[in-house]
Amino acid sequence: MQIHVVQPGQSIFEIAQIYNSTVSAIVSANEIPNPNQLVVGQTMVIPIVGSFYWVQPGDSLYSIGQRFGISYQELARINQISVTQPLPIGLRLYIPPRPRTEAEINAYVEPLGGTVSPALEQAARKAAPYLTYLAPFSYQIQRDGTLREPPLNNFPAIAQANNAALMMVVTNLEEGQFSAELGRIVLTNEEVQNRLLDNIIATARRVNYRDVHFDMEFLPPELRENYNAFLRKAKTRLSAEGLLMSTALAPKTSAAQRGAWYEAHDYRAHGEIADFVVLMTYEWGYSGGPPMAVSPIGPVRQVIEYALTEMPASKIMMGQNLYGYDWTLPYVPGGPYARAVSPQRAIEIAAENNVPIRYDNTAQAPYFDYTDNEGRQHRVWFEDARSIQAKFNLVKELGLRGVSYWKLGLSFPQNWLLIEENFDVVKR
Repeated sequence: MQIHVVQPGQSIFEIAQIYNSTVSAIVSANEIPNPNQLVVGQTMVIPIVGSFYWVQPGDSLYSIGQRFGISYQELARINQISVTQPLPIGLRLYIPPRPRTEAEINAYVEPLGGTVSPALEQAARKAAPYLTYLAPFSYQIQRDGTLREPPLNNFPAIAQANNAALMMVVTNLEEGQFSAELGRIVLTNEEVQNRLLDNIIATARRVNYRDVHFDMEFLPPELRENYNAFLRKAKTRLSAEGLLMSTALAPKTSAAQRGAWYEAHDYRAHGEIADFVVLMTYEWGYSGGPPMAVSPIGPVRQVIEYALTEMPASKIMMGQNLYGYDWTLPYVPGGPYARAVSPQRAIEIAAENNVPIRYDNTAQAPYFDYTDNEGRQHRVWFEDARSIQAKFNLVKELGLRGVSYWKLGLSFPQNWLLIEENFDVVKR
């Protein structure tokens, strides 16, 4: 497959001709609502086998081969050119598809308002072929050790039909917020812990969960060892039932990192105890903060590189957002929250306002500015094929277990195309 960035004046027909593809194939793959209204800077995934590369100043067969993981001799043979022939700038070279890497892929799915909407169920149905795990969010711990269950509707059937394992997400959410006090009750009371684990195991058997995933956040720092001890107890009991156990970890860059989100999460202990972890490597740009990329590649790399000092790569799933944010400017702390938008909706907003999409090479993320009908300035940061491919390259470079998405329900068709291009998804 090829990632193409729309240039000024380009039409969908011209783009199809460049890659020997068809308009219908490109429109269908990218779910383009109006192929006659492309946005400069918009990315498309071109559904072809392999890709093309146009020779740039300073290129050689050797440097191009190094870039794409192919020998210069093979590159010359495929393109029927001599290894000694000078490469004219602009020459189009065919690059064969690269071997795919085995990876596990998880996606959380969060029913809102106590119901599963038809749109959310359809999003799960479309994503499930690309998933190792489907993770309904969430089973909320109650103060007596019972569980408040999320609506599941057809999620178990969708997972089973696509050979995806169900992940049981267990949280300390209370009235819509992660509760430090609820965490304290659970982690300091043996009776509540035992009742909780009994209920988790009974639910896992009934629903046919394969993994139990603890996402306990904003725990008091002094409960760090209590949380570790609880996870050891949970792991012993869950393993006896043939269940995997995983945890979600706040995005730390050192063991000593301060802050309510971080201190009770012990990377080394979780790496030793859990079968795998999900690093929540997103929300640098968040709804209540200033405009910036949601998951800039530099900070994401820093978190993963720290995690690799505490646990093996085979236990690490990189967290990835499936959304962006639309901020109203100027940003004022405590002012209106940014609005979450899907990558597809972000492109539509740019098209509606006739503004180009730009790309921040440092953050490896797209963004644009526009003015709404009331004269207010906006900035939108989101994800596109380039930003996702950059993250996939990081996963492959560092040999990680895979990728975990927060969350289904916001349209981003290019992501799933690129999963298929980059990974052999493990099925359980």
